[in-house]
Amino acid sequence: MKILYEDNHLIVVVKKPGILSQADDTGDLDMLTIIKEYLKEKYQKPGNVFLGLIHRLDRMVGGVMVFAKTGKAASRLSEQVRNHQFQKKYLAVVHGKIQNNGTLINYLYKDEKTNTVTVVNDEKKGKRAELDYKIIEYKNNCSLVDIDLKTGRAHQIRVQFSHINHPLLGDKKYGIDDDLKSVALYAYELQFYHPTTKELLSFSDKPTAMYPFCLFSF
Repeated sequence: MKILYEDNHLIVVVKKPGILSQADDTGDLDMLTIIKEYLKEKYQKPGNVFLGLIHRLDRMVGGVMVFAKTGKAASRLSEQVRNHQFQKKYLAVVHGKIQNNGTLINYLYKDEKTNTVTVVNDEKKGKRAELDYKIIEYKNNCSLVDIDLKTGRAHQIRVQFSHINHPLLGDKKYGIDDDLKSVALYAYELQFYHPTTKELLSFSDKPTAMYPFCLFSF
């Protein structure tokens, strides 16, 4: 586990693709359990260790995550998420050539039974989803895009780019069944205010050696 920052209030780590953010019915490895075990061993804590999940990344998505080490930090960080004070930036490789930089605004509906998200026209049935994107490079009929996520809806980036006919590489659920083992999406930058000092913190980790990102220059 790659640790970018740690103090008494929070810990910022890099999640690898394929690892769950939190435990589910599969019983597979998850970040909450990994970090709790790390904290328990490092500080020799008996019993349960508190760790607050502030935000999630899809299982097949890697990148920067922050977890709270106290209840107060969890509450204050979660409030920032609700007030859209978290700045989250992603890199994605999508099929096809995107012509221009732009903004995507849609209303998304999540089917809890199938765990799938669709774009709906009725704003009463869906939640508003917004992101800005910039084209970094086009190569091999694929575009590398930099995404500034304005809202954190489930599967948002994957669904919105699929909706404009530029699905992400490796996204079998919303795109094309290609040979990639993980979705070509990476949360490379996270910015928020420290829950106690109020200092603006920024952390980044770019997947320069990870396929298919390694095919591009950034």
